[in-house]
Amino acid sequence: MLTLRIRSRAMALAATMLAAAPLALSPMMATPAHAIIVFDPSNYAQNVLTAARTLEQITNQITSLQNEAQMLINQAKNLASLPYSALQTLQQNVQRTQQLLQQAQGIAFNVQQIDQMFAQKYGNVSMSASNQQMVADARSRWQNTVGGLQDAMRVQAGVVGNIDTNRTQMSALVSQSQSAGGALQAAQAGNQILALQSQQLSDLVALLASNGRASALTEAERTAAAEQGREQRRRFLTPGSGYQPGNAQMFNSGK
Repeated sequence: MLTLRIRSRAMALAATMLAAAPLALSPMMATPAHAIIVFDPSNYAQNVLTAARTLEQITNQITSLQNEAQMLINQAKNLASLPYSALQTLQQNVQRTQQLLQQAQGIAFNVQQIDQMFAQKYGNVSMSASNQQMVADARSRWQNTVGGLQDAMRVQAGVVGNIDTNRTQMSALVSQSQSAGGALQAAQAGNQILALQSQQLSDLVALLASNGRASALTEAERTAAAEQGREQRRRFLTPGSGYQPGNAQMFNSGK
């Protein structure tokens, strides 16, 4: 009886172990072979190298785009116009100098008028001109000379007055040239500086013309006065009718 009971327990234990064995082995047998992760160092290094090269290409493309953008910005600066212009002020200076020249007294800066006036007042003294006419011509020539000297001094004053304006414009243009943002602005500032120099040269030409005119009128008056003096001396030395006696009353007769 005892032996039968032991055998029954042994058979039950064996059955229990057989029943539990598939459950313990089932997880290992259920996992497929392709699901197992395997680390490949060479493949990993190749992937890292490919990623680095890709990142380098992207960085190069970004740098190229930045350079192109900077190039476009520089081109825009080079095409930008100068925001400052001294042309109007320079034109006003030239206009003032021209007005002073146009206000010349007597003989103006006109070729036909010069020829006409010199033929009338600075040519050969007429032998038949009266003394009163000769005096009037001499006075007219003197007035022309004085007017020419006055005109020259007025032009000198106008040119000197332009110096302060030119100094201000020159300082502004040099400042604009030094702070130019592009090639076009620098070129335009340089052109305006050249315009300023041209205006100064025009003032110098006007000054030389007015001084030359005054000197020419002075010399022409001197030459005409010498010719008139010779004619007056000739008339003084030419024998005339002599002394003619006449009646003269020195004292009141009381009548």
